[in-house]
Amino acid sequence: MNTNAQQAIGLFDSGIGGLTVANALINQLPNESLIYFGDTAHLPYGDKSADTIRYFTKTIGNFLLSKECKIIVIACNTASSVAYEMLQNLAGDKAHVFSVIEAVVDEIIRKKYKKVGVIGTLGTINSNAYKTKINAKDATVEVHQLATPLLAPMIESGFVDGQISHLVIEEYLNAPELQDIETLILACTHYPLIKKEIEEYYAKKNKKVDVLATNEIVAIHIKKFMIENGLVNYEKKGKNSFYVSDYTESFEKTTQLFYKESIDLIQMPLFK
Repeated sequence: MNTNAQQAIGLFDSGIGGLTVANALINQLPNESLIYFGDTAHLPYGDKSADTIRYFTKTIGNFLLSKECKIIVIACNTASSVAYEMLQNLAGDKAHVFSVIEAVVDEIIRKKYKKVGVIGTLGTINSNAYKTKINAKDATVEVHQLATPLLAPMIESGFVDGQISHLVIEEYLNAPELQDIETLILACTHYPLIKKEIEEYYAKKNKKVDVLATNEIVAIHIKKFMIENGLVNYEKKGKNSFYVSDYTESFEKTTQLFYKESIDLIQMPLFK
């Protein structure tokens, strides 16, 4: 690979959900510089076709490669499920590519869970990415999936830890598909913001369910890879850059929910 430790880490998502991954990465790797792209002009990806998502991914991938990122993180479960291999081929030896799925699958296998629940967008669930990858490593694991399309727009709109979010979460988690599971994969980078609410739901029901947030697992996985491959930046940190394909003032305010400090968003219309 033609990469070095001083290069930035690139991340992208359809919106700002991927900022939960960015925040987790900075917690794990405080000296790294990040370049983030939120494709806000096309969110959500969850209801788009696979071919459309691959086109968006290719365009954003080329942008991050032009910024000479050493690592590119697909900080979106939907794009990870349909465009991971394509982006790996595009990057070649210019950057290491990570999805948010592989690290979580490894965690499921490592902890030997046998009944797994997955919630995510329609695109992620319909792709069967988690079920396919988990069962490829252990065919005995039961994977029960449920599309939860209301959650991401609810969170993007700021409805977190309130009456509306409690009702929506309870309706989804009461579904037959998610009964008697040992662990629940939050297969959308928005969902870490409601992890506490989900854990509270199970606590009230006296159910022991391990709730797995992809952002934390992925950040630890990437840090381990970077240490093993000499890619950790131990020198002075550079500037983080945050781009969006469409800018609104309300969107910038909402970013503070996802990223724990105020950030400046730069409008970058990649798509003509």
